[in-house]
Amino acid sequence: MQTDEAIAGDGAPAEGTWVARPLILAAIGLAAGLCVHLILGSGYHSHLSTIEAATLTGVVLVAGLAGFTLERRLWWASILFSAATALIGALIVGWSGSPEDWSVGEGWRMVSLLLAVAIAAPLFQAARDEGARRFPYPVVHDHAWTNVVLFGACWVFVGIVFALAWLLAMLFDLIKIDFLKELLEKDWFWRSLIGLAFGAALGLLREHDGVVRLLQRVVAMVLAVLAPVLAVGLVLFVLALPFTGLNALWEATKSTTPILLFCVVGALILANAVIGNAPGQERRFPLLRYGAMALAAVMLPLAVLAAVAISLRTGQYGFTPERLWAVVFVAIACLWAAAYLVALVRGRRDWAARVRPLNLALAFVVCGVALVLATPLVSFNAISTRDQLARLESGKVTPEQFDWRALAFDFGQPGRTALKKLQASTNAVIKARANEVARAEMRWDVKDTGQQARNRAEVTANTRMLQPGATLPEGLRERMAQGHNCTREQKCGVLLISESEALVFEDGCFAAPKPTPARASPPPPVRIACRDGIRYRLEDGKWEQGSSLRATGAEDDQAISAGYAAGKVEIRTVPRRQVYVGGVPVGDPFE
Repeated sequence: MQTDEAIAGDGAPAEGTWVARPLILAAIGLAAGLCVHLILGSGYHSHLSTIEAATLTGVVLVAGLAGFTLERRLWWASILFSAATALIGALIVGWSGSPEDWSVGEGWRMVSLLLAVAIAAPLFQAARDEGARRFPYPVVHDHAWTNVVLFGACWVFVGIVFALAWLLAMLFDLIKIDFLKELLEKDWFWRSLIGLAFGAALGLLREHDGVVRLLQRVVAMVLAVLAPVLAVGLVLFVLALPFTGLNALWEATKSTTPILLFCVVGALILANAVIGNAPGQERRFPLLRYGAMALAAVMLPLAVLAAVAISLRTGQYGFTPERLWAVVFVAIACLWAAAYLVALVRGRRDWAARVRPLNLALAFVVCGVALVLATPLVSFNAISTRDQLARLESGKVTPEQFDWRALAFDFGQPGRTALKKLQASTNAVIKARANEVARAEMRWDVKDTGQQARNRAEVTANTRMLQPGATLPEGLRERMAQGHNCTREQKCGVLLISESEALVFEDGCFAAPKPTPARASPPPPVRIACRDGIRYRLEDGKWEQGSSLRATGAEDDQAISAGYAAGKVEIRTVPRRQVYVGGVPVGDPFE
């Protein structure tokens, strides 16, 4: 790679570049696209066998790694690294079994595998350039940033190619020449075109090193400028916590952890954009420099808050594969944040010199951890299943509160094995529920009894009877909970018309209007979601949501058709039933 000082103004290829590389990478991309199509077949489906999934992973990895690492010098080393890494990735995916049997957490294994590969690539590139197992931080950092910039730029190029192709297809379609349009709609063509465009873009950009360097410097500069902005926001957030308290964070534990983790990752990226890969690339402007130091200082408090949030979540609801992955991410964030804080405390203004080698060491650690977690050696499904069963058997959660849907469909084979065990439980309620869940073919066939119980409680708390002394029928309460009426923050009023009829009003639709301001203002927005009352009827012992329109049967339809043909259309005066609120008629008549 060239130094920044050697950037050619016109982006021309540097001396000693490999002119044939764009053609080679374009051919590799085209071949990879065709292979992907042969594996996937036509149409959009996810029914891949174990062999197909493993082969698909291997093809994508070997083509991608070859494209990013291939050099004329030691080209064979790049090919061996790409093939070996792709083989390892394919074996890991094959070890995980058929994708049809994967649980919802298995996707994170693929993310973990790709993360390990993304970290291993610049480490290999640095060792290859050094000709030994040495990993100088400036070289590793440079290759990592370059790979990221190339990846983004290549996908932009693919998007431009497809936009241009569809523009030409639509143009020729105007004169009834639809060959190109039909070609773009064929799976084999657009998949091959993606590979060809990506490979060609990667080859061209790698040959024009000055363009890539320029893009890299622009991205780094933009990120560095953003560092003080994020630093001010995060520091103010941490300083405000003693005054606002932590209760709001714990009440939103479902979203607290990912938000805090994103903040830590953002701080990590922006701080590194400021410090660069060597002292000569470090931004010396005080605002940027102190912004990076503030980011390094605030990362650990945010990571600790994320750890507390996920611990509260798991303590309240137990382990699931997703929460265990969150625990892993939080642990890595805490480790990285602690390293940055130690470097800042010990190095102070020269903290960047201490943090760079820590970055390299942590990259090796994360690469190894990600590779292990990508394999079935550590089964988050089994851990989650044991934990949830222990909570059920100990009585910490009731059979109604237990997440049967997750056990049957989210925890993979360990969950299904545990479900069979529960079918023989001595607890009659657990046994009956397990047998019912075992008959479900899809996850949505399993009733979420825990959510239904929470909805019933919310309906009870949010509902007021509009007639003094009236009580809400239990069947109606159940039906309202199933329809999510009067749940969460939605307050309602219920009017019992008779023993078999009821109207449910949403309080928000009948709120008192605000006083008219002295100054002219635009009219209030129309509340499209508001209804004049949801009608429920008791039919065959069950409350059902009904319509205000009169239903007609087959005999009525025949009479209407005969009467209309004979011209028997008339207007009659009939009594009606109508809802009045505050003496004003509301909505359509009942009948």
